Amino acid sequence: MLTRGANMWRARKVSGLRSWLTSGPEYPRVVPPTGSALGWATGLAVGCLASAIYWRLHDEQFSSENGEHEDIPLLEQFGLPDAGLHIRRYSGHAVSFNQARRTPRWVAEHITSSSITGPANRKNMKFKADPSIQPLFSAFNEDYLGSGWSRGHMAPAANYKNSQDAMRETFFLSNIVPQNNENNSGFWNRLEIYCRSLCSRFDDVWIISGPLNLPWKIDGKDCVHHYMIGKSDVAVPTHLFKVVLTGRSGGGSLCLGAFLVPNAPIGYQQKLADFQVSLSELEYKTGISFFPKLQRGSWQDLCSVDGCHLMNFHEMECYIAGKKLAATRSVSELDSIMQRLVEKGVEPHNGLLTKYKTRKEELVQRIQK
Repeated sequence: MLTRGANMWRARKVSGLRSWLTSGPEYPRVVPPTGSALGWATGLAVGCLASAIYWRLHDEQFSSENGEHEDIPLLEQFGLPDAGLHIRRYSGHAVSFNQARRTPRWVAEHITSSSITGPANRKNMKFKADPSIQPLFSAFNEDYLGSGWSRGHMAPAANYKNSQDAMRETFFLSNIVPQNNENNSGFWNRLEIYCRSLCSRFDDVWIISGPLNLPWKIDGKDCVHHYMIGKSDVAVPTHLFKVVLTGRSGGGSLCLGAFLVPNAPIGYQQKLADFQVSLSELEYKTGISFFPKLQRGSWQDLCSVDGCHLMNFHEMECYIAGKKLAATRSVSELDSIMQRLVEKGVEPHNGLLTKYKTRKEELVQRIQK
């Protein structure tokens, strides 16, 4: 402490001498003396300068020996705390990970008509811990097994059919949150399908999704309360959010919609617009500034422009059946899929009937060979 105090005192003295010798506009102008006085003054100046240089070198040696560096404040000598919120970039999406909750804080995507089509598929895809995250802060499959919560994608695998690698990376648990099973396969799935459908009407679609824990009323007071699962204490969100921004390559107005969805079963009676919130409200609740480089208010409302219509029950059941038809391996399995539709009171549309007939012919021909 005494040594540091002495160093600070010397620094102020040297600074004062340097200012006096420099004679800037804020100091009185120094008139060089003549004769013997000139020699005396010159010697004094040289002596002061030499002393300043000596103490400067001495202080640098002292700092080096004690692990101090002038370009790094002592406060940051061993680094400031790292919460892991830096952005991780993958082939198709980007993530800000919350190490305390073992879930993403947000997941950002940009999809187009080309990214959602292609040969990539979920076959042999497995959920696994993200190798870029320290095990101490990571979630693991064991945390979800038997928990009663499903592993819910924030960046859905179906958004990356153009790249097997991009699709595989969506199965990292850094992209996953504990999600209600019915919500995952129901309302949230329909919302993801809607986002992909936007690619047929817009050239670019940007999506930011993530979990959120909002207060509950306990004893009449707001209280943040959420469940945790597994040995890793993975936080279960009370809500999920999704911000959707669309644009066209030829220009024109952007369209934006922000949605806040309960992490709970949601029936077909409720519309997507029922869960729409303003961007500023969502930013307030999440503490996240979405699209910070986008001029505020420079967009149109997505639901006003595009309608925000999700598939109804009939459309969704036919959609699911169509996916199953493509994966069938026997005629009996094919027929049972169509029979279940009839039992649910769903009449297959012409497109689905065509898929059924085509797939049946393929299977019959395979058997004959």
